[in-house]
Amino acid sequence: MKNNMLVSLLVLGVSLPLAAVETRTANNGQLVMEDVPAIPQAIVDDLNRYQNVRSAPFRSFSHNGQSLYITTRFGDVDQLHRVDKPGGARHQLTFFDEPLGAIERRPGSDDIAFTMDAGGSENAQIFLFDPKDGSSRMLSDGESRNGAILWSNKGDRLAFQSTRRNGAANDLWVLDPAHPDKAAMVLESADGSWWGPSDWSSDDSQLLVQQYVSASDSRIYVQSANGGERKLLAGSAESPSVNFAMAFDAKDNGMFFVTDRFGQFQQLAYQAFDGLEPKLITADIPWDVDGFAISKKGDRAAFLVNQDGFHALYLLDTKTYKYKKVQGLPIGLAGGLHFDEKGAKLGLTLNTAQTPSDSFVLALGKEALDYGELTRWTYSEVGGLNTDNFVQPELVRFESFDKRQIPAFVYKPAKPGPHPVVISIHGGPEAQYQPAFSSTFQLWVEKLGVAVIAPNVRGSTGYGKEYLSLDNGYQREDSVKDIGALLDWIATQPDLDKQRVAVFGGSYGGYMVLASAVHYSDRLKAAVDIVGISNFVTFLENTEDYRRDLRRVEYGDERDPKMRDFLQRISPNNNVDKIKVPLFVVQGQNDPRVPVTEAEQIVASLRSAGKPVWYMNALNEGHGYRKKENRDIYQQAVVLFFRQHLL
Repeated sequence: MKNNMLVSLLVLGVSLPLAAVETRTANNGQLVMEDVPAIPQAIVDDLNRYQNVRSAPFRSFSHNGQSLYITTRFGDVDQLHRVDKPGGARHQLTFFDEPLGAIERRPGSDDIAFTMDAGGSENAQIFLFDPKDGSSRMLSDGESRNGAILWSNKGDRLAFQSTRRNGAANDLWVLDPAHPDKAAMVLESADGSWWGPSDWSSDDSQLLVQQYVSASDSRIYVQSANGGERKLLAGSAESPSVNFAMAFDAKDNGMFFVTDRFGQFQQLAYQAFDGLEPKLITADIPWDVDGFAISKKGDRAAFLVNQDGFHALYLLDTKTYKYKKVQGLPIGLAGGLHFDEKGAKLGLTLNTAQTPSDSFVLALGKEALDYGELTRWTYSEVGGLNTDNFVQPELVRFESFDKRQIPAFVYKPAKPGPHPVVISIHGGPEAQYQPAFSSTFQLWVEKLGVAVIAPNVRGSTGYGKEYLSLDNGYQREDSVKDIGALLDWIATQPDLDKQRVAVFGGSYGGYMVLASAVHYSDRLKAAVDIVGISNFVTFLENTEDYRRDLRRVEYGDERDPKMRDFLQRISPNNNVDKIKVPLFVVQGQNDPRVPVTEAEQIVASLRSAGKPVWYMNALNEGHGYRKKENRDIYQQAVVLFFRQHLL
C-alpha cells in the first residue's frame, strides 16, 4: 500500500529514510498505522467488554403511535430498527454499510426520509425508505451535501439544506418525492452563512427559516415555501444575538423561539407576527433552553433546560405559557423529543453516567401540563459490565488566570491515589462537555487507574454569552491558559498525580491538545490529538468551501494580514520546537472539516524535529471514527499509548 505520510514528507522537502517509519495496516487495509506498536492481545481481551456497548436512541413514533423507530448497532454501524413494545425485540429495517444520519418519518405514513454519506465525507444524500418492503431510493442529486430535512404537514414535500447550486453555498431547497428531479431552490445564500428549515406553517405555504452566521449571531425569517417573499423575524447584523426558530404556533400567528437577546442565557420566547415585543417564557430559569418539540395540534410543547451540564425536562401549555418540570427523570442528559401524532405521548432519549442512550416514552394527560408514567422501551447491552460500579463524575470549578471559575467534571477511581490524570478537552469550540455515558472514560478509570477531567474552558456553551465569547479572535490562547490553570489545580489535589498528566481531545479539542503540548510540555507526559487543527491558516484555506466563512467568524479571517500573522504565531505546527511530549495523532482520510493535511503536516514536522509521534489514519472515515472495527483498534492503541507514556 502506498504510504501517504511518506508522500507528504517528500512534498514538504523532508529527508527521511523509508526505514524510519514503520507502517502496518488493519481492517482490510483501511486503517493505516505508522510507528504504532503492535497491540498486545492482552489489551484486546481486556477492552473487549467495554467495546461492546450499544445505544438505542429514540428517533420517531410509528404512524399509529404503537411502535418506536430507533437506531442501534448490531453490526459495524448504526441502522434503523423498530420496537413494538417496551423491552421488546429490535427489528432491524436497514442494512447499509454506512451509518444513518437524520431520520424523519413522513406525516400520515411510515415512510422515512433519512440522510447517509459515504466514508465520513459528510456529503450526505437524502433517501426515502419504505418499511413495508425495505426498499429505498435516493431523492437528492448524489453529489452535493444535504441535510436539515423537514417534511411538510401533508407529507407531499420535503424542505432541506443543500450545496447543490455550487458546492459551497448552504441554500434552502424543496422537493416533491414523486418528482425529486424537479427540486426547487427557494432561498439562495449569498453571504457564506448556513440556512435551513425549522417548521412548516399549518397550510404548508410558509417556512420558518434559520440563518446561522456564528455562535453569537443567528437569525430567523419566515419564507414563502414557493421561493417568494422573505421577512426577518428575529436577529440582525447590526445587533447580533442568538435566535433559534422552534415552531409556528397552532394558528400561525406567531412562533416559539430561543433567544439570548434578553440576558446571558438562551431563553424560550414567543413572538407574535404583529410586530409586538416578544413574550419571554422562561425568564425565571437562568440556564439555556436547548431542546424543544410541539404537538401536531400545537396545544402543548416540551422543552429541555441545560442546568450546569445536566438536563431537566419541562412541559409547556402553549396557550397560557405556563410550564411544569417533569419529576422523576434520571439525572443525566435527554434529547430527541417527539410527540406522537395524537399528542398523547412524548418520546425521548435518556442517558446517564451509568446507562447508555435508550428510548423512553412519557405518557401525557388531557391537560397540557399533565403527565403520567415514564416507560423505558429499550435496554441497550453494556458488554456484560456492571454499570452500577461505573464512577459518577463530580462537578468542580477551578480558578483561571483572570479569576474566572472554570467548570469541569472529574471521574476518579475508587482506589486511593494519587492517580495519573487524563484531561479530555471537547471540540467546538462552541460546544460543551456534558456527563454522558462514556465506556471510554470508565475503561480508562478501571483499567488504567487514571482520573479523567473534562473541563469546559472559556468559549464553551452553556454558561452564558459572555463566557462563550471569551476565546474569540485574538483571545484564542486564553482558553489554553485555562488548561494551565487546571494543571495548577491538579497540583493542589492530594489524590491526583501532577507528575503524570496527559491531554486528549478531538477537532478543536485536538488543537487544544497540541497547544497545551506547546505551552505546558514540562507539566505533561503525553498527548492524543484526534482530527485536530495544527495550523489555523492552512485549516481555513483547506476546510470545505461550505464551512469556511462560518469558521472565519470564530477563528478570524486568514486573509487579513494582521490576523493571518497572529494565527500563524499561535499555530502548533509553527511551534513544534516547544513540544517535548510524545504525541499520538489520529485522523480520518475523508475529513471535510479538519482535512487530513492538518494531521500530515504536524506529524511530518514532529518527525523532522526527531520527536516521537504515533500516527493512525482511517481511509474510510471522516471527522472521527464511526465504524466499530476502526474505533476498537483506535481505543486499544490509545490505551497502549497511555500505558507506555503516561503510566
